Amino acid sequence: MAAERDSMLEQAEKDGIEFFLAMFVDMHGKPCAKAVPASAAEQLLDGGAGFAGFAVGDIGQTPADPDLVAMPDPSSYTRLPWKPEVAVLHCDPHVEGEPWPYAPRVILKRQLDRLREERGWVLKTGVEVEYNLVRRTPDGGITVADELDGAEKPCYEAKGLSRMWDHLSTISTYMNRLGWSNYTNDHEDGAGQFEQNFEYADALTTADRAIFFRYMVHTVAHEAGMAATFMPKPFSWNTGNGMHTHLSVWDTADNPLFETEHDQRGLGLSERAYQFMGGLIEHGPAMAGLICPTVNSYKRIGVGAPKSGSTWAPAYNAYGGNNRTVMLRVPEGGRMEHRGVDGSANPYLAFAGLLAAGLDGVERGLDPGESVNDDLFALSAEEVAARGIQRLPTTLADAVEELTADKVLRDALGKVRSGDFVDYYADVKRREFLEYHADVSDWEIRRYLTLF
Repeated sequence: MAAERDSMLEQAEKDGIEFFLAMFVDMHGKPCAKAVPASAAEQLLDGGAGFAGFAVGDIGQTPADPDLVAMPDPSSYTRLPWKPEVAVLHCDPHVEGEPWPYAPRVILKRQLDRLREERGWVLKTGVEVEYNLVRRTPDGGITVADELDGAEKPCYEAKGLSRMWDHLSTISTYMNRLGWSNYTNDHEDGAGQFEQNFEYADALTTADRAIFFRYMVHTVAHEAGMAATFMPKPFSWNTGNGMHTHLSVWDTADNPLFETEHDQRGLGLSERAYQFMGGLIEHGPAMAGLICPTVNSYKRIGVGAPKSGSTWAPAYNAYGGNNRTVMLRVPEGGRMEHRGVDGSANPYLAFAGLLAAGLDGVERGLDPGESVNDDLFALSAEEVAARGIQRLPTTLADAVEELTADKVLRDALGKVRSGDFVDYYADVKRREFLEYHADVSDWEIRRYLTLF
């Protein structure tokens, strides 16, 4: 650790860093930070940056609690490409010298450390982060930033891509400058919707990068007079935003454990990978509470097709090969893609939960059953149910109840001072749902005002 610390300080001096952003996220994935001048870098690394934890948001503190101290991870050093004299250091919140168990990054690190120590394994993840570029309207609403982006099927449209070239090429350049290996940038299925991809890495690195990516996209969009949103469903008529997550497990010598040339089921997965997938399916409904964590999430999954013709979001807890109507898609041997994770997910909590669910499948030798090759959205709900395929929860309230009843996820997310983290999380999410449920919407006015 001392060598890593000294190496980071040396690199920062070489890069001409003037300020560090000591950054961490709350339960919802909101980035919080303090700007620390380079002259205080050693003090930051040794003693962290103090925060009034209750003011941060939902991270398990009251106004009476001691400071939450953000302890930097030197290996997470990331320069801001648009402000190269500033660098981000992702931090692990501590309280009175101990890692704070409510902190999402602490929860994921605990899981990953256990995976390495007990099994000699490493979880690697890659994410496909979708977002919309919008502008505010005078009435307080939003509209697609590109007023010409109104094609019935805009996915991969060259014109829509080109009109947002300055934004997209800037993000691409920045990712490559950071060493993330951006490999594609495209106009997605919805009006004003884009996806920009970077290479997979170990789960902690990918989670840190997902947080930084969202921060970077927000900043670049704002500077151009737009707003970026990662909301799962910002427009009812438009395709929603996912954060499809690719999962694979490796040993510490970097040998892939999910890959084989002798898969009789034909998907190129090892038996261990199928067991891991069996765990994801076993815990699929409960996982929805973590990977689809907002009221808005349930307007993305399991709903009818938007204007473009397909929702591209799963409604059913199943797996298949190159089938985009199932929750777990296997695009090629050696990995699986979880299509249920959405743009509002906290990547630290999402990865911790997915790992726990998958490992339970490995430990119990779970079989995920036969792969699904049909278009599930072309089948009736009765036909799907007859196959024994579960439907995913349809509201945040339902998903939270599934989550709290799941012992594996409860144990994985750990203990906090109030009991289990999952109960703290559920209390916050229940209040969120009830606040939404108490609000009278325009839809209700239109439907009920003079109906009776």
